[in-house]
Amino acid sequence: MPALPAALLARPIAHRGLHDRAAGVIENSPAAFARAIAAGYGIELDLQLSADGVAMVFHDDTLDRLTAQSGPLRGLSAAALGQITLSGSASGDHIPTLAAILDQVAGQVPLLIELKDQSGAAGVGVTDLEQAVATTLAGYGGDVAVMSFNPAMMAAMAALAPDLPRGITSCGFEPGDWPDLSAETCALLRDISSFEAVGASFISHDWHDLARPRVSELKAGGVPILCWTVKSPEAEGIARRLADQITFEGYPA
Repeated sequence: MPALPAALLARPIAHRGLHDRAAGVIENSPAAFARAIAAGYGIELDLQLSADGVAMVFHDDTLDRLTAQSGPLRGLSAAALGQITLSGSASGDHIPTLAAILDQVAGQVPLLIELKDQSGAAGVGVTDLEQAVATTLAGYGGDVAVMSFNPAMMAAMAALAPDLPRGITSCGFEPGDWPDLSAETCALLRDISSFEAVGASFISHDWHDLARPRVSELKAGGVPILCWTVKSPEAEGIARRLADQITFEGYPA
């Protein structure tokens, strides 16, 4: 299995870029990524899929929270999404494509890319997002790894881009917090049961839940343990007792 790039363990990883809404720098925006590059941080970003099969850098599956528009992101083409301004952006940033961000970053800092679940229930089956990501990342020369809460997406990436480092995004998966998932599915995801089957080489786990025995088991086996999302120096101190790397926001890690 391809190993997590060492660069992703060397410096803290800025969650959705080094964003600061109060300063007009919006999450998952070119401005947030530019700030992270200038500070020398790694970058974590999220991907959704446009109506015409393009990987878009955006966290939510709907437009409502981050733009003046509403409805599913998947309902619009990449060209249309690229015309939508991110609300509060001082620089007028629009929703970017993954390809555009790869051009911007150009290997200056490492990238940790999360594929957002397209099935709605962590279901199996290849979606167009995995294919779009594999195609877009082909030939990219910088340090990069992909991950998802949905192990089926990492199984798909193993088939489509076997040399691309991949991991599992994980947490305690309390059923009440995941209404679209069955209790059985939550239990399987909580146990990170697909780690070996999908050829993962790392996890990124909720920092509040790092004491979980399964996390300790993986760490004892030499698996790099990343964590999300640390929001203070105090939390960072706690997380680093167990995690090899942090994903952070809201303060200078």
